[in-house]
Parts: sequence; C-alpha cells; structure tokens
Amino acid sequence: MRRAVPAFVLMVLACAAQTSPTWAWGATGHRLIGLAGAQALPPELPAFLHKPETIAALGELAREPDRSKGSGNPHDSDLNPGHFADFDDQGAVALAPAVALSNLPSTRAAYEAALHAAGTDGYVMGYLPYSLMEGWQQLAKDFAYWRVEHWALAHAKTGAARRWLAADLKLREQITIRDLGYWSHFVGDASQPLHVSMHYDGWGNFPNPDGFTTARVHGPFEGEFVHSFVDLQDVKARMRAPADCGCSIQQRTQTYLGATLSQVRPFYELEKAGGFKDGDSRRRPGRRARRSASAIPPCFPPTWRPARSTPWGRCKARTEDRRTAG
Repeated sequence: MRRAVPAFVLMVLACAAQTSPTWAWGATGHRLIGLAGAQALPPELPAFLHKPETIAALGELAREPDRSKGSGNPHDSDLNPGHFADFDDQGAVALAPAVALSNLPSTRAAYEAALHAAGTDGYVMGYLPYSLMEGWQQLAKDFAYWRVEHWALAHAKTGAARRWLAADLKLREQITIRDLGYWSHFVGDASQPLHVSMHYDGWGNFPNPDGFTTARVHGPFEGEFVHSFVDLQDVKARMRAPADCGCSIQQRTQTYLGATLSQVRPFYELEKAGGFKDGDSRRRPGRRARRSASAIPPCFPPTWRPARSTPWGRCKARTEDRRTAG
C-alpha cells in the first residue's frame, strides 16, 4: 500500500492533512510555485493570464489537487497516485525495471500494460509523468478554443452572436485558469525528490551502505520546513530564465523528472550531515521550489503555439483553418 505521510505539519489545514496520503510541498510550497510561475508567464500569452486577480487565483488553484484528497473512493484511489512515481536509483520504475524514465511509454495505457507485465500497476507505482503530459495537452486544447473564439468574436456579424461569443470566451478563460492552476500543482510535485523515488519517506528497506535515515522525513521536509524557510521573493530571485528545448512534452517531462530524481541522494546526504536541523544554514529547499516555478513559463510558448493547429470541435477543424476562413 502507498504511504500515509503527515506532510502538512504546522501548515494551513494541518489537522486534516496529517491523515492524508502523498502530499507534496504543502499549501505554502504549492502556492509559492503557482504564484512565481504565474508572475513569470511569457508576455505573448493572452492578457487575461497577466491580471493580478488571475495570478492570485493561480497561486490558490495550485493547491487544489491536494485539497480534494480525502473525498473517498474511487476518487482517492484513482487520483492520488497521479501525484508521485516511484523510480529506483537507476531511473526505472521500482518494481518494473524494464520501464525506464528515459523512455516512458507514450500513453498511460501502454505504461499500465508494461507495469502489469512486471506484476504491478500505476496505482502502486504512481503515474505522475502522465499527470504532467495530460495537463499540458489539456492546456493546448484550452488555448486552441480561446484563439478560435477570440477570432470569432472580432468577426461576428450580429449582436446576438457577439453576446454569445463574449460570454463563452469569458467561460473559456475561467476554464483555462482553472486548468493551468490545477496542472501547476503537478509541476510542483514533480520537483520534489521524494515524489519521484522509491526512497519516498526515509531510505526504506533497500541496500543502504551510506547509512541514510530510515525515519519518516517526507512530511517534515515539505511541510514545516518549507513553511518556515521559503518565501516568494527567495523563489523568484533564483528562478532560471525560460528556455525552450524545442522538444516534445514527453521529452520535457522525462528530462524534468530525471533532474528531480538526481536530487534524491543529495537530499539524504544533506539530511545525514544535519542540514535540516535547527540553526543549520543549509536548511534551504528553495532551489527545488524555484526549479518547479521555473518550469512553468518555458512550457507555455510550446503550449500556446501548437494551439494554432490543435484540432477543435467535433469536426476536427484546426485553429489555423478558422483564422484564415475570411
């Protein structure tokens, strides 16, 4: 069974969260990641995403996937594994060594089939990579519909059409804001080393020649620790400039998760050296928080630009076709 980690210690809603599984970063961390990423969105994106009220909403929406936990089953058993993926030290799924992070199956169905062949499944091992990829694709679709309706509103022939399109465009913007905030939560989860490793809450029952802790470190690290030692300005001041790799969302996801996985051993080395004890100057998880916030802006030109040719509607027309329809 999956872990039950008290990750919201001394956080907002701490009492409820202490009995919930697989929390990442807590309310503070996810809000910071959502806000920092939203404030750094590229200027080419539509103006509604740059409004102060939208940015504030994105910070709060980044917490939403965790806040819905504890709803009962099938909700929890279906959705909670989307927050993590248990990879081993070689970058393969822990109980399915043939499934490598560097070459994930292109669909979740294929991923599940590969895990089933190894005697496990995504509900045990987690399916965080697909939460990232599916959320990105949903945003591309949102932007495609926004482009179409924005064009159609400017070319509407009647007052009735303009009124309907204006209302529907406003609704599309609300949907896009929700989808962006919700997706940014998983960008944050994917930057937390303990959310991408079989060593998710202490080193566990694995060979441990370096004597890393087997204590439950997951919750205290992402909860009280982040709440006490990270703020928005710290994250923003150290964010990387956006960079577009020109690659697919699957390659971006694999690279991003691989970078996070590489921080698992440094995390345990720092813990062993006392870096998380009171008074130690190394008690700074901000690097991981700013990595996740930095990951949000670079994804958006590739999400926004393919929206020009993303199929929309039941007739599978493409946005670029509608814009040139005259």
